[in-house]
Formats: sequence, C-alpha cells, structure tokens
Amino acid sequence: MSFPTALSSPAAAISAAAAGTAPAAARTVSADEFKTLMSGFPAGVTVVTVGAADGLLHGMTCTAVSSVSADPPTLLVCIQRSSRTLAALTGTRSFALNLLDEQAKHVAELFASRRPDCFEQVPWSADPGSGGPHLDRDAHTIADCRVAGSLEIADHVVVFGEVYSVTAAASLPRRPLVYGMHEYWSLDRPGRARVTRVAARGPASHTDTERPR
Repeated sequence: MSFPTALSSPAAAISAAAAGTAPAAARTVSADEFKTLMSGFPAGVTVVTVGAADGLLHGMTCTAVSSVSADPPTLLVCIQRSSRTLAALTGTRSFALNLLDEQAKHVAELFASRRPDCFEQVPWSADPGSGGPHLDRDAHTIADCRVAGSLEIADHVVVFGEVYSVTAAASLPRRPLVYGMHEYWSLDRPGRARVTRVAARGPASHTDTERPR
C-alpha cells in the first residue's frame, strides 16, 4: 500500500504543521479529554522535597516524572508555575525525589493536600549533602538531584535534575506505588498488578506543603 508523499515524508508533515496547513493544526482537545487520556498511562508516585534557605520544608506529590538521560544521569519533573516547591528549588538549585513504596498511599495523599503540617506526620531526615528531606520510612528509593535546567511549557515548568546520589531503603523491597485509571496500584510481582484501593480523587500532582524546619 502506498501513501501520499506529504504523509510519507516526516519532514514535509512537520513543515506543514509549522506552517499551519496541516488538517489538525488548529484542533485541540479539552482538559477533561486530556486528563482521561493520561489516566490510562499509569505512573509511579513520588514526593518532591526541598529544604529552602529560609528554613522552610517544601513537598509535593508528583506523578509527572520521567527519565531523560543516563549520561549524565538526568530526570525531569513537571511542576505548576505557582508551586511554592518550585520557588524553593529554584532558590536552592536542588531537590530530593522520593519514590514511594506501595504501602505509602497515605503519604501521597498527605503531600497532595494543602495541610501545613505534612512533615510533622511522617518521619524524615536531611543530611547536609542531600537535595531535600528524605522520607526514609515511606520511600523505597530516593534520588538527590541538582537542578540542571528548566523549560517553561504552558502553566508548568519542566525541571531537569541531574542525579548525584541514590539511596535505597534496606528494609523495603522495591515495590513502587503506582497511580492510573483513577486508582492506586501495587505491583504484586513482576508482570502482574493489583489494585490496593480506589481513590476518591487522584494525587494532586502540583500542590505543596511547607513547615518551619
């Protein structure tokens, strides 16, 4: 089967889209349609933490995380522009990414709330060289990152973090908490998954909490 030249050439298709002549150039989907689309793409649940220079601790639940490069080891997190956590890590140029354990759903919900006492509800530690507070009991792995760059897209900022330290919890198996299809999931064993609990609402990926250190 053959296709028209305009469709068989990626360069031509990109040029047409850039010029506004592609059929879909002016179309978009609603926010609800987009959220429905992304709900079908399960992701690991994390908490981004920052210890700001002003003595406040900042944290937010985040599922918008992705690997970028292995050399240098770099990942990205997407954060709403209005986020206080974003403002804090912009100042410190570092953060910790806490990959939550399957039993830590309550921590995901806690840091997705606007409670000012989140860090008083969970054990945490922070060494002088860490990127932010470590949620030692509830994260199976923690990555300390220095900010390598950022990119503003719509109402969010994509923050690139170069990973300079990785800490794995000796007492926890690597069973990550996963969120998708409006539910929290736990990996029962490789290749299989089970629902741990239906959530009333998903983790608000870009809300913050802070308290004096």
